[in-house]
Amino acid sequence: MQKSCVKCGSQFEVTDDDLKFYEKVSPTFNDIKIQIPAPNQCPDCRLQRRMAHRNEWSLYSRKCDLSDKQIVSIYSPDVPFEVYEQSEWWSDKYDPLEYGREFDFSKTFFEQFNELNMSVPKASIINAKSENSAYTNYSAENNNLYMVVGGLGCERCYHSYRIFYSSDICDCYDMYKCERCYMCNECSELFDCTGCLRCQNGSDLKYCLDCNGCNHCFGCINMRNKKYCIMNKEYSEAEYESKVVELMKDPKKTLADISKFQSKFPRRSSYIIQCTNSTGDRLMQCKNCSNCYTVTDMEDCKYTQIAVGSKDCVDCNFSDNCELMFFSANNEKNYHILYGCMNWYNKYTIYCTNCFYSTNLFGCSGMKKHNYCILNKQYSKEEYEELIPKIIDHMKTTNEWGEYFPFELSPFAYNETVAHEYYPLTKEEVEKRGFKWKEMKDEIPKVEKIISASQLPDTIEDIPDDVLNWAIKCEETDRPFKIVKQELEFYRKMKLPIPHLHPDERHKRRMALRNPRKLWARTCDKCQKEIQTTYAPERPEKVFCEECYLAEVY
Repeated sequence: MQKSCVKCGSQFEVTDDDLKFYEKVSPTFNDIKIQIPAPNQCPDCRLQRRMAHRNEWSLYSRKCDLSDKQIVSIYSPDVPFEVYEQSEWWSDKYDPLEYGREFDFSKTFFEQFNELNMSVPKASIINAKSENSAYTNYSAENNNLYMVVGGLGCERCYHSYRIFYSSDICDCYDMYKCERCYMCNECSELFDCTGCLRCQNGSDLKYCLDCNGCNHCFGCINMRNKKYCIMNKEYSEAEYESKVVELMKDPKKTLADISKFQSKFPRRSSYIIQCTNSTGDRLMQCKNCSNCYTVTDMEDCKYTQIAVGSKDCVDCNFSDNCELMFFSANNEKNYHILYGCMNWYNKYTIYCTNCFYSTNLFGCSGMKKHNYCILNKQYSKEEYEELIPKIIDHMKTTNEWGEYFPFELSPFAYNETVAHEYYPLTKEEVEKRGFKWKEMKDEIPKVEKIISASQLPDTIEDIPDDVLNWAIKCEETDRPFKIVKQELEFYRKMKLPIPHLHPDERHKRRMALRNPRKLWARTCDKCQKEIQTTYAPERPEKVFCEECYLAEVY
């Protein structure tokens, strides 16, 4: 079935398998199944809408509305609802049932849900079981982290995104079991590495791309189980050490030479490892997954991004260890969740947000260990099952049933969210569409002086302790930023120069290294076989199918 997106007008397909999934996931009340309709927006517009409800990096200093304690929060001080420090939100001082209300059939569902959601207090940040890691979001079980999003089981990590069971990491993205790494992306089991992309099981790698099982390599690409190589040429240990020192006397020229050298080599059409019948990129141990990205150990999923260990999930993102979910975001260990955002350890919830350890909820916000509630009002099982079909029938008359939470219901401004990162819009475009926009003003840090990044000493040995009392002006954006003590210790340990770019600019550049979350049809540049890849046809890289790529590197 071909459909036109009601938002952008693009054509998209709803397959027979899609229809079977919608039938499978459709909820049942009083033994009557209520059909989930096929979406009327294309996959991109659906993803954009989900992403508009997730703020990862915009952190604010504000007061807890319950205790007046100064806290770090993903909600700015001017939001129209109360924000509680995490432990206080979880305490008995907050009861979400106090905000419950009857469903009003004279109003739309989303109107009533928004009124509820804006009245219910929010937890300041998602940061559990961690020590000395206040500036850390969507993270758990960490120690001594600063400005990290998506950290799990990590120590001494800074300015990084999605890092797992790693230590001494800075300015990295998507790292698993790594140690002492700087400016590395999409890597696993690395030690003492800098500037690497998609490398595995190696040590002392510098500016390498797609190298596995390698040690002491510099500027290499597509290498397997090699050591003491510079731009894919092997040297003796002494020659290697001497030449690397010489190359790093002019790092800008060396990095330009590496980029030119690596551009001559083929790229893998997609990074799909130990998978069956799956498409997308960055897939590992997956089965029957279509158009998925950055997922591991998944089965029967589609249009899903950044997830681990889930099954039967469609149109989901940031969803770990979940099953039977549709059109949902920011999930952990859920079962049968429909149209949700920020739900952990829940079952059978529909149109809920910020709910935990609960079952059988509809249109609820901020629930914890509750059952059979509608708009935060408690019902018996019989009352719940009788009322829900009536509400859904009402939603059908208002064209709400099957729609995700609108942009207008997000507690965040568009430019605070991940949607702005994936689908950037200008302030004028955002306001024209009726979304919220927040003016972001950099507060000038209280410092002894502000210096231009160009004035920084070239080597870390020449950086004084007093740099902690300075603000550095980014050489790209002119935005001031500070170096914190633990970050300086990392640079000294790794013998790295102080960065010249604002952390936001560094994050932006890291994310630009990822291929788009989109598949294009093109042909293998070696055997001419038709392939699907995240490399657009007009891009200059040589792209090989899996068979040709493996033949090239082994």
